[in-house]
Amino acid sequence: MANIPQPQVIFLDAVGTLFGVKGSVGAIYADLAQHHGIEADPATLNQAFFRAFKAAPEMAFPGSDLATVPEQEYRWWRVIAQQTFSSAGLLDRFVDFDSFFADLYAHFATAAPWVLYPDVPPALERWRRRGIALGVISNFDTRLYQVLEELNLATFLSSVTLSSEAGAAKPDPLIFATALQKHRCDASQAWHVGDSKIDDLEGAKAAGLHGILIRRPIDQ
Repeated sequence: MANIPQPQVIFLDAVGTLFGVKGSVGAIYADLAQHHGIEADPATLNQAFFRAFKAAPEMAFPGSDLATVPEQEYRWWRVIAQQTFSSAGLLDRFVDFDSFFADLYAHFATAAPWVLYPDVPPALERWRRRGIALGVISNFDTRLYQVLEELNLATFLSSVTLSSEAGAAKPDPLIFATALQKHRCDASQAWHVGDSKIDDLEGAKAAGLHGILIRRPIDQ
């Protein structure tokens, strides 16, 4: 990248780029389900979760009042959790699925289920020393604000742009344009780093940014 001019801003994806799931989603679901009296196989839940997640609509609520977004996010994830346990044949075993899901949802708003990739803090510090503004563009939900705080990443960031608040999810150019407006920056002066070829690399390029694909290990 020596021949590429220093950007005005570097945007980064969140999950899978800055931090990842500690262990597996299935293991976390199984552990919390056990606290509610449900025994579940982590591998089965993991497979069921990713089937439900991939089949879900984008987490974007165009035209919505921002005040209603957290509730819509909650319902969005509840459907995925319900489908996960239904697919695993466990949904009808819950005495109070709503109580379980409330605990599950709150858990993922903390640092507990996440692992910060060790190369992230030094990279962010290096870019900050060079005077480059940093931001996040993510298809995650508003719990990300708390997760970034708890992982000590928020202090590095000048902006956070979420699909649920922007009304568009990556790779839609609108979410990139929304992030660029926050920095009053032209797309040609911005980089976007992420782990998804379609959402991050191709999405950024289509929006006029310099896209960079990062490879992360699947299991942490």
